[in-house]
Amino acid sequence: MRALVLKQHGGLENLQVVDDHPMPVATEGHTVIRVRASSFNHHDVFTVKGMPGIKVPLPVVLGLDMAGEIHQIGAGAEGGWKVGDRVLINPLDRKVGLMGEMLDGGMAEYCLVSNEQMIRMPDKVGFEDAASLPVAYGTAHRMLVTHKSVAKGDKVLVLGASGGVGMACVILAKKLGCEVIACASSADKLARLKSLGADHVVNYRDVDWSKWVIEKFGKPQRRSYEGGVDCVVNFTGGDTWVPSLKCVKRGGSILVCGATAGYDPKEDLRYIWTFELRVIGSNSYSDENLTALMEMIGNGEIAPVVDTVLPLERAIEGLRLIQDREAIGKVVVRP
Repeated sequence: MRALVLKQHGGLENLQVVDDHPMPVATEGHTVIRVRASSFNHHDVFTVKGMPGIKVPLPVVLGLDMAGEIHQIGAGAEGGWKVGDRVLINPLDRKVGLMGEMLDGGMAEYCLVSNEQMIRMPDKVGFEDAASLPVAYGTAHRMLVTHKSVAKGDKVLVLGASGGVGMACVILAKKLGCEVIACASSADKLARLKSLGADHVVNYRDVDWSKWVIEKFGKPQRRSYEGGVDCVVNFTGGDTWVPSLKCVKRGGSILVCGATAGYDPKEDLRYIWTFELRVIGSNSYSDENLTALMEMIGNGEIAPVVDTVLPLERAIEGLRLIQDREAIGKVVVRP
């Protein structure tokens, strides 16, 4: 079968679309799905490069996020599954690890998944929308909704707002009734974020976004709850960390689900105790997050933003768009 395979770590040149990858066969507790859509995340870029402390069993098929139809059912499947059922796959196999990293992922015509990973898709949800959800929208939903970290009327600043998680945070925060400030790096990205409902947009290449917040909403006060924003969504880390601390109001929060610009940033604990700030970590997503998101799509409440849809033979080009941060939203591949 055709698949996007990584044979050794390095750059995108180490990826190859092959025609002869072994076809998976259903086993007890596992089902083969015909993949109809799979989407890239920045995590796929990290997998290609290699991550310290994570030994990926190479060769491996990339792709965490996928949706498709049941092709072959292994023994022990509960829940009344049958061939042809439409399913979204939770990328985490609890016994082995992530699809597309520790196991072959969705950038292939067929994929073997644990029966526990399958989530039934509503009729009104398409494969491309479903395959856009897990890592980006699932993470955002858990961070904002499950943890109840924002409320109607809150001022929420989203760093990296044009990426998958960031854009999902903008969409969900607006649905929750927040005033959203979206930060991105180009006029095109800012215009797209504005069209999605962002109340304010800031080009972080031209403007010091932390100072912009203070100029717009006032300097956070130590003995009152005036000034600053209620929440900063920061999954970049690095040199964005201290500026985040400086623009959050007393009693406000910083939401963290990653550290794409560095996990060991400079720190200033004075802001945390002086302004009684909350740093709220959020890890991954659950079936409940993904089910809730599909219900929202089916009800017309949200629509995942898809930048590009490509055939499998152009999948490497799609990952380059993610790597170079040229995509505005998700890049989806149809195997």
